[in-house]
Amino acid sequence: MAQQQIDAGTRQGLGVPEQGSAVIDARGLSKRYGSLTAVDDISFQVLAGEIFGLLGPNGAGKTTTLEMLEGLRTPDSGDATVLGESVVRHSRRVKERIGVQLQATALPPKTTVAEAIDLFGSFYSRRRPTDELLREADLVDRSTVYSEDLSGGQKQRLSIALALVNDPDLVFLDEPTTGLDPQARLNLWDIIAGIHERNKTVMLTTHYMEEAERLCDRVAVMDHGKIVALDAPGRLIARYAPGTSIEFETDQIDEPALRAIPGIDRMDVEGSRVTLHTEEPEQVMGALFEPDAPWAPAVRSMRDLRVRTGTLEDVFIALTGRTLRS
Repeated sequence: MAQQQIDAGTRQGLGVPEQGSAVIDARGLSKRYGSLTAVDDISFQVLAGEIFGLLGPNGAGKTTTLEMLEGLRTPDSGDATVLGESVVRHSRRVKERIGVQLQATALPPKTTVAEAIDLFGSFYSRRRPTDELLREADLVDRSTVYSEDLSGGQKQRLSIALALVNDPDLVFLDEPTTGLDPQARLNLWDIIAGIHERNKTVMLTTHYMEEAERLCDRVAVMDHGKIVALDAPGRLIARYAPGTSIEFETDQIDEPALRAIPGIDRMDVEGSRVTLHTEEPEQVMGALFEPDAPWAPAVRSMRDLRVRTGTLEDVFIALTGRTLRS
């Protein structure tokens, strides 16, 4: 099939959403499997031009939510408007205008990278040129390599290239960096940022809090099928994990003495690890090292001192009482 370039006038005719308008409007989405409620009556919006993250442990309902929004799974109740169309009633029209990167993509054996892009492009009435996608995914020098011979990071970059083949207005990425080494993960972050710079809307699921903080304009935290919080990462941290944590190891833990340090809001002790939570870190640090204080023996045996502000993982722990599972 001949490649069809998309000019500005054509894109205007497709009703590309304006910045700030709702690209996804989910209302009361639910999905059950027997006695298990995987997604439990959730409602939220994703705005045009943003990177929206869906966070949570395995089993939280993230992938099921994406599959309903992509038209791959029918909700038991509720609906979602995606790019102005009901995904329940008009899933085919929705699929023409979205890009989907699944956790695993099956390709015919002995298919080269370029052939895979050509194959996926043939499924759509409009598409981007193969050489353009190869450059964007940094796969030009791998274009004639069989897809099964690619490294993990290269396979993920190919998967994203396939999701972009129809020049979608909305791109879904389901845990795109899971299992990748740090270098490959950083490379994929650059590609995702590049998608965003082309004024595309991105919705992604991830287990990695640093990834969400780095990439996402807003995030929703899911647990047990429900959305338990939704906002910009910075605002979530300010609301659920304010202040500073002062952490250290010590062999001389005197809990009553340590709790008496001025300025401490809360103290956690796990084995020999002490974490002091405070919104007045300067006061606590000054008091901590007073040589004649009741807590001085604990400080004298102190090691591995760390001071850090709140993170999205702290938010998740505050909301659910447990760390993220991978």
